[in-house]
Amino acid sequence: MKTLTVVACCVGLRLSAQTPKPATSPGIGETAVGSIRDLWKTSIGYVLAAAEQMPESSYAFKPTPDVRSFGQVVAHVANGQRLLCAMALGQEPAETKPTSKAEIVAALEESSRLCTRAYSIADAQALEPLSAVARAAWVSNGFGTPRTRLYALMMNAWHDNEHYGNLVTYMRLRGMVPPSSQPK
Repeated sequence: MKTLTVVACCVGLRLSAQTPKPATSPGIGETAVGSIRDLWKTSIGYVLAAAEQMPESSYAFKPTPDVRSFGQVVAHVANGQRLLCAMALGQEPAETKPTSKAEIVAALEESSRLCTRAYSIADAQALEPLSAVARAAWVSNGFGTPRTRLYALMMNAWHDNEHYGNLVTYMRLRGMVPPSSQPK
C-alpha cells in the first residue's frame, strides 16, 4: 500500500509539473514598446542631465567650427523627439528654435513629455503603419520608405543615444564628467 501511495504521489507531481501555467499580462519592459521605452528613458535621462549640468556659457561651445554647438545638439535632440514621437502618435510634427539654455532645456522636457505619451502606445498600435501625415513628414525628412510607429520609436531612441555620445565628448572637452560616468 505504501508503494502505491508513493507512486501515486510521484505521478501526481510529474503531471503537475507538465501543466502549463496560465498566461499573465506582460509587465513593464516585457512588451516591444516597453523594451524600447526602457532604452529611451535611459538615453533621454542622460541627455537631459547633460543639458542641465553644462553651464550656459558653454552652450555655444563647438569642438571644431564645422559641427553643432553643445546647445545646438541638445536643441536638435528636442526637435528630433518632437518629429519622431509625433509620427508615432500620428500627429503633425512641429519644430522649435530655442536658443538660450533655459529655452533648450524646456524644449527638451516638452518633447520628452510628448515621447512619454508615444512610448505608452500598445504593441498592436505600434505595429501599424505611420499615418498619412506622418508618412509625408517621414519622406520629406529624407528617411526613405515609411515604416511603422514602432520603427519611429526605435529610431528616436537610437537618435537620442547617438547624440548623447556627442554630448559626452563635449563635456569631456570642457573638463566635465558626463552623467553616464558619474557615481550612482
